[in-house]
Amino acid sequence: MSELKTVPTDVKPEDFIAAVDHDVRRADGFRLLEMFREITGEPAVMWGPSIIGFGTYHYKYESGREGDMLMTGFSPRKQKHSLYILPGFERYGELLSKLGKYKTGKSCLYINKLADVDEQVLRELIAESVAYMREEYGE
Repeated sequence: MSELKTVPTDVKPEDFIAAVDHDVRRADGFRLLEMFREITGEPAVMWGPSIIGFGTYHYKYESGREGDMLMTGFSPRKQKHSLYILPGFERYGELLSKLGKYKTGKSCLYINKLADVDEQVLRELIAESVAYMREEYGE
């Protein structure tokens, strides 16, 4: 089996965010860092070169592959912020209807800037997804 690329590193999340070129994305990154810390009660850890993660869970696939992954987190990417909502979005339709301007992938919520979304709704979404992951994976 191949080596996992998304693993914790010793890079400080604050240093990573400080190096973001885009002024708004950098400011939002620091705001998201505080938001995720408050909601999860977990320290921020860099996973790979560009993801800031909070908490961990252990997964095991039917194939036998297993490992540890961040429970939630974000990355202030060049085009948009990527927020990792690992349970996916199926159960969060009501919250998403009130969130504002966003796009989703399987477990990624993409927002251009925090001003585009209702921050309180975003907080609820993150908190509910973390509660689900803790219940499901027993952190």
